[in-house]
Amino acid sequence: MPPALPRATYRLQLTPSFGFDDAAAVVPYLKALGISHVYASPFLKARAGSTHGYDIIDHNVLSPQFGGEGGFTRLCAALAEADIGLILDFVPNHMGVHFADNAWWLDVLEWGAKSSHAAAFDIDWETMPYRRQGGVLLPILGRPYGEALENGEIELRYDADEGSFSAWYYDHRLPIEPTRYGEILRKIVETAGADDEPAGRALLELAARYKGPRNPARSKSPALKQELAAIVGAPAVIERGLCAYRPRPGEPDSVLALHHLLERQHYRVAYWRLAGSEINYRRFFDVNTLAGIRVEDRGTFDAIHRLIARLIADGLLQGLRLDHIDGLRDPHQYFRRLQAITRPGGRRGRRTFYVVVEKILAEDERLPKFAGVAGTTGYEWLNVISRVLLDQRVLAPLDEVWRDVSGERRSFDEILIEAKQRVLRSLLASEFTVLVRLLTRIAVGHYSTRDYSADSLRAAFELFILHFPVYRTYLTASGPSGKDRAIIEEAIDKARRQWFGPGVHVFDFLRDVLTLDLVKPGRAGHSISRVRRFAFKVQQFTGPMMAKSLEDTAFYRYHRVLALNEVGGNPSVNAMTIGQFHERMATRAATFPHGMTATATHDTKRGEDARTRLLALPELAQAWKHAVQEWRSYNAPLIGRSKSRAIPSPAHEYMLYQALLGAWPIETPDLADSDLANSDFVERIQAYAVKAAREGKEQTSWLAPNDNYETGLRDFVQQLLDRARSAEFITSFDAFARRIACIGALKSLVQVALKITMPGVPDFYQGTELWDLSMVDPDNRKPVEFASRAAALNSVGDHPEWRTLADSWTDGRIKLALIRRLLALRRAMPAVFDDGRYHRLDVTGPHHDEVLAFARLGKRDAVIIAVVRFFGRATDDGRRWPRKGAWEGVINVENMAAFKSVLTAGPVMIEPKLTLIDLFDVLPVAVFQARLQS
Repeated sequence: MPPALPRATYRLQLTPSFGFDDAAAVVPYLKALGISHVYASPFLKARAGSTHGYDIIDHNVLSPQFGGEGGFTRLCAALAEADIGLILDFVPNHMGVHFADNAWWLDVLEWGAKSSHAAAFDIDWETMPYRRQGGVLLPILGRPYGEALENGEIELRYDADEGSFSAWYYDHRLPIEPTRYGEILRKIVETAGADDEPAGRALLELAARYKGPRNPARSKSPALKQELAAIVGAPAVIERGLCAYRPRPGEPDSVLALHHLLERQHYRVAYWRLAGSEINYRRFFDVNTLAGIRVEDRGTFDAIHRLIARLIADGLLQGLRLDHIDGLRDPHQYFRRLQAITRPGGRRGRRTFYVVVEKILAEDERLPKFAGVAGTTGYEWLNVISRVLLDQRVLAPLDEVWRDVSGERRSFDEILIEAKQRVLRSLLASEFTVLVRLLTRIAVGHYSTRDYSADSLRAAFELFILHFPVYRTYLTASGPSGKDRAIIEEAIDKARRQWFGPGVHVFDFLRDVLTLDLVKPGRAGHSISRVRRFAFKVQQFTGPMMAKSLEDTAFYRYHRVLALNEVGGNPSVNAMTIGQFHERMATRAATFPHGMTATATHDTKRGEDARTRLLALPELAQAWKHAVQEWRSYNAPLIGRSKSRAIPSPAHEYMLYQALLGAWPIETPDLADSDLANSDFVERIQAYAVKAAREGKEQTSWLAPNDNYETGLRDFVQQLLDRARSAEFITSFDAFARRIACIGALKSLVQVALKITMPGVPDFYQGTELWDLSMVDPDNRKPVEFASRAAALNSVGDHPEWRTLADSWTDGRIKLALIRRLLALRRAMPAVFDDGRYHRLDVTGPHHDEVLAFARLGKRDAVIIAVVRFFGRATDDGRRWPRKGAWEGVINVENMAAFKSVLTAGPVMIEPKLTLIDLFDVLPVAVFQARLQS
């Protein structure tokens, strides 16, 4: 049986080409590595061909693409045999919509607000402009509606098996409400000239019985369709008559029949570009094909949790990772309900059920105490590790290089504000408009606030959003917590200071709405339901707003040190001191000791070892500065021009050098021309360059791609990596990359050690047990060669020869061996790592700033961890592996004795101190078991 609390989790990305049986096949390898729980990507039924599983279309069916019930049963059997638990990445916030595969969504399109599933989707039915009847906007067309209609791309079809009519736009099904079947049948019979045919008469008789806009009622619809499907000869008549709804050459009015029919449905088919300004259903971020669901509705909650409730009750699931909790209306309510599934009846003695949440926290933000939640998936700890391995002493020159190359003089905060303005007025303009309309209705609903105009409310609300500092607040129906109130008031105050219009008191009104003070006891007049709806919807909006502005825009405009441009991070922050690290760890051990610690996920901006290479840049700051100057000189002839603008821009050129540095292959001693030309490296860098430029939304974007700029980017990369054109650059860059790679590898080993030994549960993204030099998705979601990893694990054994592994460090086996050894330690000492205390250890001596040390304490046992932070001095600027004795100083260890090295076979030491000169022989990590003295 797996432990109740994971010792280590391993993320597997299930796909149609890597399903349940493939996952079962790697279980023995994961057990040998030391993994206690498989952490699987979503495996409920998603859209056919989905490569990620987040576009779920049925929460109560195991993915047929992965092997269905049978494959899942076999995976569970393999996991049970290995005593490995299973954690599911569960998606409670949204479903895949459009096309023809989501039964709930199709029912909503067919029946509108009367659908039995209408409550499941967050649709503003009455906000569609220029339309008498409410409905949902469907931005699915590849061209304007009129053109698509006239070209016959929208087609009315009849399904003879179902007895139903639907309009189709390629693979998109648009059900026709059955109240319109009568008029359709009459027109079809007339057009087909089938009045005297038996099938035609039967169709007319059926149309007569179901006549009128209110018939058939929802309850009569199945009978209507059954009768229609049963009419002999009906399909042939209908097929002849459907031409009445198709455009005919030379007859402009021929499209009106279909147009008028579509106008009477519960949806409006629209050009995809209207999504940014007029969409009226809540989406996952700006993805039109992912619609938010109202899990706050009890019926919806129960419906989407039926299958996982069964899997939990049957003991087949030991944990959940909850995707995008910031999209939920009220996470506190959600987790209280979830506990009824994970801890039915609140029975004592039940094994702990592990729950973590995908949540991005700002620098000084702390996760709220949600019922039954062990912590986050670990983005904040990824960034803590990165920052403590960054050398602040030599960071300033990198600021100088970035500003000199890019010409960028603005602060990152200013860049972020501009990015927010861009997102607010384009990608998320429709969601913002919905909120402004609701805020205006609240204001005009009472005499005391009716004079706040829609324009002033929009302007004030926009300023508030621009200055909102975190992803969201978590107020409940009773109002905000003290922390959330402070966040709201801080943003209001900053917005107020930016206000130059009349009526500054509009901010008092906005604050009172957002905090629910407007409807607290003693204040009557405003609609409680509207105020609550607005305040909760704002919370669901600010998360996507921050994500699209920060992670997917500003991160791609500011390139000081790309290692800091990471999910949950801030590119402009300073390094973290050893003292700050100790404080963060002590707090974590006291609050959320069992949350995940991640260093790579499917959403990180670059591979974990590519990141550590870039963390080494400050340690080669002057060499980097000179190298960049040299490379720009070499590559000046490759820079394209368009209307006097450089392609790539200086900022993008600087970004590309860092991206190349992180991904540069160094497996062979000499980088021959064929090493690049005969690999997919050029295409990978080209794809990254274009994606990064589109995300930055300056020279090009996803909404409006600039073909000229993107072609220029690809050409630049192609020539840059062609030895025939860029021999001097490639030779120079390869030399620098090898220096930085050495330091980066050492930092990677430290990163591994910290992740496994600090408070929290270490999480490993698939494949990262060897060097991970990937870039942002889709590059980091490629298939993993598990067979080669299993062979490598067997080759290193239980007692690695560290010197041999260090001599061939480029193959990554030294990282694999360290992971295995430290996970074995966690398995052997659960009391120390599961609930043990965190204890800082002070280092004194000449190199005290370069070494971080701490202890994990159980009742009688302890584990001491010491790692090196900086390597430039000790590696001759990255030209060779560190020499023994490169660090001098002492780790002061009190109340502990009998120090036994975990990584080497040295003797047990008795002295109450550890000297640095003896600790770091081959590895930049030292780990000791010890006994606590009474």
